[in-house]
Amino acid sequence: MTLQNPSVIQKSLPEKGPSLYNRPLRPQNGPLMWFFTEEERQLQETCRQFAEKEIAPHAEKHDREESFHLDCFKKLGELGLLGITASPDYGGSGLGATAATIVMEELGRACASTTLSYLAHSILCVNNIDQNATAEQKEKYLPRLISGEWIGCMGMSEADFGSDALGMQTRALKKGDHYAINGSKMWITNAHYAHVAYIYARTGEGKKGLSSFIVDRSMDGFSVGKEIKKMGMRASPTGELIFDNCRVPLENRVSQDGDVDHMMRNLDLERITISGISLGIAKACVEQCLRYAGERKQFGKPIGEFQLIQKMIADMSTQEKMMRSFLYHTCYEYDRGLQGPVTAAQVKLALPQMTTKIALDAIQLHGGYGYSREFPVERYMRDAKLNEIGAGTNEIMIAIIAKRLLRKPS
Repeated sequence: MTLQNPSVIQKSLPEKGPSLYNRPLRPQNGPLMWFFTEEERQLQETCRQFAEKEIAPHAEKHDREESFHLDCFKKLGELGLLGITASPDYGGSGLGATAATIVMEELGRACASTTLSYLAHSILCVNNIDQNATAEQKEKYLPRLISGEWIGCMGMSEADFGSDALGMQTRALKKGDHYAINGSKMWITNAHYAHVAYIYARTGEGKKGLSSFIVDRSMDGFSVGKEIKKMGMRASPTGELIFDNCRVPLENRVSQDGDVDHMMRNLDLERITISGISLGIAKACVEQCLRYAGERKQFGKPIGEFQLIQKMIADMSTQEKMMRSFLYHTCYEYDRGLQGPVTAAQVKLALPQMTTKIALDAIQLHGGYGYSREFPVERYMRDAKLNEIGAGTNEIMIAIIAKRLLRKPS
């Protein structure tokens, strides 16, 4: 594992820097799960320090300007976080869903949209290549992606095929020494900054006719459409990938047998880890409300002394703790091969919904200030909503869960 010791990282960061809104958000030792290894505990502290010093002070600016925190990506590479699940043979850390989710929570607590771009790079692109590509493909692409020299993305959704991903129409036709790819991919995180795209295209009909390719931006016929403006996750660039007879060498096809199973396995991991971002947002909401309830006064006393405010905070904190237990228990099982798509869909359904409710309650607790940009809770709410849509909508999660639970034993 290439992660540095927290004390080393501390020395490499500025001696003085604002924490989230200029004061500590929680004790030095945050909540830990009983099964966290020493390596995972170190990872949690490392990510917390990095997020508070390098990400949080810039979150409001990048949200306001809808700009990408590119410097942050380079530093994440230096810390060894961009290949969190990838093999150490190519510079990765070789860790599992638990470690990846720890990173998502700690970074998401500081800036959810920067963390969404991190997820698209590390899980959707790097992990896909690490799990499915040939040794030659890994050697060519992974070291630069993991170091932060290159940024990655993944292309699956299309303008007319979002929830119906298997209906995608982008096609790859074999022509001599290359494939000609035609079509487009929509809602692609990191589209405008990506050097490498892991994309799905049709090479035939049905499930067996779905294949994946590694495309780099230097290939003829590849371009990026205009950036999509969004309600939330505004510091995470989103755009369209366009393929107009894009020439992709034969050796850049990842699989010869259809990639539906590969796609579904990676979706499970995406759904678990994106729930980590939701947990980070929920934690930030609770911390901000605790601080505000102790400082804001009405009728001559802090609003935290009013029972209605106490109930809101008690409910929010309890829900956040339930979310943490469910999520990390899911990670624990996933890393040991003990659960599959149903649990991943359940955690993806539950956590984003609960986080949106917590964020809305945080705005309500702050009153007029919460609805303004004077406080970060309005950003938390805008960012939280995306996780009910991305990586599969709530409705698709319900369909997956119900279909699996109601399926007759074979």
